[in-house]
Amino acid sequence: MTVFNVQILLVSSQAAPNLLAALDPALKPQEAVLMVSSKMQARAEALEAVLSEAGVKTVRISLEDEHDFDKLEDALIAVASAREGQSIALNVTGGTKLMALAAQSVAQAYCWPVFYVDVDTDEVIWLGKGSLRHKLNQQLRLTHYLRGYGITLKNGVERPQPNQRHNDLLQTLITQVGSLEQPLSLLNWLGQQAEDRRTLCIKLEPYQLDSRSLESLIRNFTDAEVLHLENGILTFQNESERTFAKGGWLEHYVYRAVANATGELGIRDKAANLFVTDASNVNNELDIAFMARNRLFVIECKTARMDKPEAPKANDTLFKLSEICRRVGGLGTRGMLASYRPLRESEKKLAKALNIELVCGQELARLNERLKNWVRQ
Repeated sequence: MTVFNVQILLVSSQAAPNLLAALDPALKPQEAVLMVSSKMQARAEALEAVLSEAGVKTVRISLEDEHDFDKLEDALIAVASAREGQSIALNVTGGTKLMALAAQSVAQAYCWPVFYVDVDTDEVIWLGKGSLRHKLNQQLRLTHYLRGYGITLKNGVERPQPNQRHNDLLQTLITQVGSLEQPLSLLNWLGQQAEDRRTLCIKLEPYQLDSRSLESLIRNFTDAEVLHLENGILTFQNESERTFAKGGWLEHYVYRAVANATGELGIRDKAANLFVTDASNVNNELDIAFMARNRLFVIECKTARMDKPEAPKANDTLFKLSEICRRVGGLGTRGMLASYRPLRESEKKLAKALNIELVCGQELARLNERLKNWVRQ
């Protein structure tokens, strides 16, 4: 395959098509020229950061008026004139339709090869006679993808390892969804109280000690070496196990399902508990995130009840997840809410309107199947 010294990139809200081609070993140019409208300057800055780190020189061309075809052509002709004699290829995947038309017009005049990146099939399609296709070798990692949208990681990438001690406990929690809701809510509260007090120990009240359902649940967590109860004092093994007990177990369960489906679904990178900051310095946490089909998939995990006055409402959770997906990974990002509690019909309708997948209550037992259908949609 011909190696092109320069790639012309039309910057848009979707970073993946430009990154995939510019970082692919077979296509990676020495220089990337970014054609940028006034609205896309922040996106261009994010792309420049990723490309520069990969050793690709970047030049940004700010477009005076992206709605003026003649001015768009003039800007591209200036790029061509400044690089006369160099081998140039045009990635026409991004930008506005008018930008793409102007770029193709100039490419035809200067005999530039033109290609389109199909992120669904991992292919570059060379436009023109025959429309040749070839597979991309570049596989976007979470860090590159997020940085392409101006998102930075505040912590390291966490990939929970399977813990055999937790296996039976997770199975019990998932198969007994209905009967364990109340004691789990209480255990969540106890864990949060301990965390708020910055301690691993918390004294149970007499009425809590008399609860048979809580006693049985504590026994299950004790068998998994998460905590133990002695003389009315509930003690968590460590901070990690305290987090696990107060709801982190669902994240482990979901992450395990993602890990088990990695090969079958072509999942390229996955992580849990990602703390991210966007260009506006807004912080968010992603419970589970993974890359598949060059898209970002985000899963929010909830074990607490969302119908109590002091608890985050399901509607608020759904709106927040939808907004996080839009800001963190662009329009192609998919969101799922995995909730230990079932949602009301009105909440299910809202999730559908927001394009948020739901796996709630007893459906969690079928998470592997639901996950596969969701990613393949």
